Amino acid sequence: MDERLDARRVAERTVYKGRVIGLRIETVEFADGSRREREIVDHPGAVAIVALDGEDVVLVRQHRAPAGRVLLEIPAGTRDRRPNGTVEDPGVTAARELAEETGLRAATWRHLATFWTAPGFATETMDLYLATDLAPAEDAQAAEDERIAVERVGWRRALEMVEEGTIADAKSIVGVLWLARLMERAIAPGGAGRDGTAPTAGPSPPRDGGDRAHDRAAPAA
Repeated sequence: MDERLDARRVAERTVYKGRVIGLRIETVEFADGSRREREIVDHPGAVAIVALDGEDVVLVRQHRAPAGRVLLEIPAGTRDRRPNGTVEDPGVTAARELAEETGLRAATWRHLATFWTAPGFATETMDLYLATDLAPAEDAQAAEDERIAVERVGWRRALEMVEEGTIADAKSIVGVLWLARLMERAIAPGGAGRDGTAPTAGPSPPRDGGDRAHDRAAPAA
């Protein structure tokens, strides 16, 4: 089945290359010989952070131009490209974005998932982290081009906001639902804990500074 569905790239051309994203037209050929053009947005990848302070989720409000309104989201950000063209480790991005957007640092990190945000037209993958044991980041500086308001919401209320549509951002929906799953397991009979707190995060994966798709190291504490 996959062999019939798979396609190989036979040609491509770059249409636009910006500071963060690029646009290319890719021609693919299927097993039956037919060809199609695909418009693809190149993106270096991003991270999103479920920052848990006790039973509260740390959220941010900011204006999103494509949506045309202010959205309530979990902290997130794009992985920076290095001068040599490689992309930084997602764990580095996560620690930086948490500090910049919320003024917090986390002593404990847990990588939850990696997922495609829009595989129909973009190469972006997003790494989702759980950040706990939060404390003020004294040296944190907000990004100059961002206007953000920080607020805390109980995780149960955050789940209700997803169900109500108040939280309507995809990565935030994924993050809140994932957190609710962890929390409900923790307080259920036989779970990791029964005090309403999140399950204890395991040790962070080793950091080797790699840029391969499977390198998903958690930020250093």
